[in-house]
Amino acid sequence: MQSPSEVRDHLRSTLGSRAEARGVPGASVAVLVDGEIVVHAAGLLSTRTRIEATTDAVFQIGSITKGWTATLVMQLVDEGLVDLDAPLRSYLPEFALADENAAATITVRQLLSHRSGFEGDIFTDTGRGDDAVEKYVTLLAEAPQIFEPGALFSYSNAGYVLLGRLVERLRGTTWEQALLTHLATPLDLPSVSPSPYEAIVHRVAVGHLDAPDGEPQPAPFWAMARSNEPAGSMLAMTARDLAAFAHAHLRAADGSSGPDAESAIVSSGSAATMRAAAVRLPRLTGMGAAWGLGWEIDRAEGVVLFGHDGNTVGQSSFLRIAPEAGVAVVLLTNGGDGAGLFHDLADPLLRELTGAGLPAAPLPSASDSTAPDPADVDVDGFLGVYANSTVEMEVSRDMEGRLWLEQRPAPELSALGAEPSTDELVRFEQGSLIAREPKDGRHLVLAFLAPGDDGRASYIHFGRAVPRSR
Repeated sequence: MQSPSEVRDHLRSTLGSRAEARGVPGASVAVLVDGEIVVHAAGLLSTRTRIEATTDAVFQIGSITKGWTATLVMQLVDEGLVDLDAPLRSYLPEFALADENAAATITVRQLLSHRSGFEGDIFTDTGRGDDAVEKYVTLLAEAPQIFEPGALFSYSNAGYVLLGRLVERLRGTTWEQALLTHLATPLDLPSVSPSPYEAIVHRVAVGHLDAPDGEPQPAPFWAMARSNEPAGSMLAMTARDLAAFAHAHLRAADGSSGPDAESAIVSSGSAATMRAAAVRLPRLTGMGAAWGLGWEIDRAEGVVLFGHDGNTVGQSSFLRIAPEAGVAVVLLTNGGDGAGLFHDLADPLLRELTGAGLPAAPLPSASDSTAPDPADVDVDGFLGVYANSTVEMEVSRDMEGRLWLEQRPAPELSALGAEPSTDELVRFEQGSLIAREPKDGRHLVLAFLAPGDDGRASYIHFGRAVPRSR
């Protein structure tokens, strides 16, 4: 399975059955191999209309959008209009946070690498007008600072909305139009749809939610708030489009298209900077070993692997790029266990095409030979309540010594489908706990960071850093 034709045959023989086994209504996949993009689709775009999923159908890519927003920012860097280490206020003087010192010092690089430190999950809908992103930025004046800028990694949707506003200010247009003008059009990707208004002229995948007694049902709405679009609330495209974007990044980093070439989207230096590790992470579930500027880095050594995942209401998307082999794998799904399906498809493909599959997922110690002796993990400093404006998380120990995590989402997240949950935790690595049972095929890992003088952790971290409240 090394040639494009062999990959095509493999996808045709496996995608449909694997998607059905994972409860995925519809899926579209694209694989970049030997400079050619191989595509295949299976299933339904909607279980209500029964419209067939085809390779020309557009799916939402969710937070993979952040890679596109980061690329738009790096184009500004290439043009000398943005300095990565300059404070954002150099370009957006109106930018304000609850912490004035932080607002004055947060840099573009810190925003791109999720190290700005202010609360990042703010999903306020500011309307459907062209000023939606601009209005959103004004709301951040009340956003609390969780940690000092640059001190930690904490995945931030709000940070990428700010970067989208930076693009708007310096391009003199909306983020949507900037994306079309500076990325979709130069790459000749006519199906790229920044909003429902463009998507509706194509075959469109509808998100699906699990139903307790039957096949997944279409989600009650298609797109989330326009105010969050630079972070990934509604951008849609075909799997081929996303693979072509990945190919353009590989070409740029390899220097096969210079900054003045018609097909170049960023300079070779900027493409390489984006995928270089800017911050290392504790071992977490599905968050990579490190992050660059817009990219998650799954492996920085050996067979390098980077990319991004995305989720919207009922849709999940996945992109992994192995640069040395010139390989990229894209999967777009509209419900069910998309993460499981991606593992089913991408792991064997990457092993065949690059020599190494996806990184092993963290597992409880009984199944994970790399985990330490549980007795080596002191959990007293982990106990307590951690909270931000979207969720309250309580780690407790019962009379039998078992550890539990209770999560209580705020009404804002409940409206997007989040529900209260209780999960048993077991010891994992030094400074970490892991859920005993998987959800959506993954075991949640929680890292506990920055212990105080009393030995109690200051943050619980699962990709986002949530501060201790008591």
